[in-house]
Amino acid sequence: MTASIAERHQFILNILREKGYVTVHDLSRDLKVSSVTIRKDLKYLEERQLLFRSHGSATPNNPYINDRPVNEKEKIRVSQKQAIARYAATLIEPGDSIILASGTTIIELARQIIPEEHLTVVTASLNASQILSRDPVIDIIQLGGMVRKSSSSIVGPYAEELLQNFSCSKLFLGVDGIDPEYGFTTTNAMEAMLNQHMIRAAQKVIVLADSTKFGRRGFSRICGLTEVDMIITDCEVSSSIVKRMEEAGIEVVRS
Repeated sequence: MTASIAERHQFILNILREKGYVTVHDLSRDLKVSSVTIRKDLKYLEERQLLFRSHGSATPNNPYINDRPVNEKEKIRVSQKQAIARYAATLIEPGDSIILASGTTIIELARQIIPEEHLTVVTASLNASQILSRDPVIDIIQLGGMVRKSSSSIVGPYAEELLQNFSCSKLFLGVDGIDPEYGFTTTNAMEAMLNQHMIRAAQKVIVLADSTKFGRRGFSRICGLTEVDMIITDCEVSSSIVKRMEEAGIEVVRS
């Protein structure tokens, strides 16, 4: 027996609560109706502010992110960012040369780095440089260029050109959004471009992102899932999302 409209809508909302996302293809298969019918269902539910549609899928929260100042973002989900940063710091080995991108979790990582031996850090973050400059065993290469005031970080062609001269062991990357279909994103196009150069300059790419970043999209795409080796997140991320990341070959750590 074919499900009624009300039953379909309830099914969709239940899946959203369980998984954190739904796709038109999966709903069409599970409910045995056409993709046109599912799109109409999603449109109806979106009009009633019960979900948000985006490119053949839907999420319970608005997937699109507005840029906010770093001093405002630093006050959000502080304990989760600290846990993520503490774990990330344990991955830094003696003699490493690492890249720190920008963002509030990257700043927290800078606070957690206490190397026993020499460490070289290349960074776009002005705040991270200031924190790390207090440690005598850390050599800091501050990327130069245009200051992006909202994130207190550097962007632009000068920084991109400098990165072409480096080969670093690890990149620690902060992102604004992680979408299973679209990949990793940020709210700023110039930052996304710089992040792409950082990825090319690193042997291993490690994304630091709390669970609120999953299922969301910033304005500019940094890279797809296959270009990231590890995500460090918090315990609130859903198991279904973790499974999708792991299926793409990414190691996921819930700190």
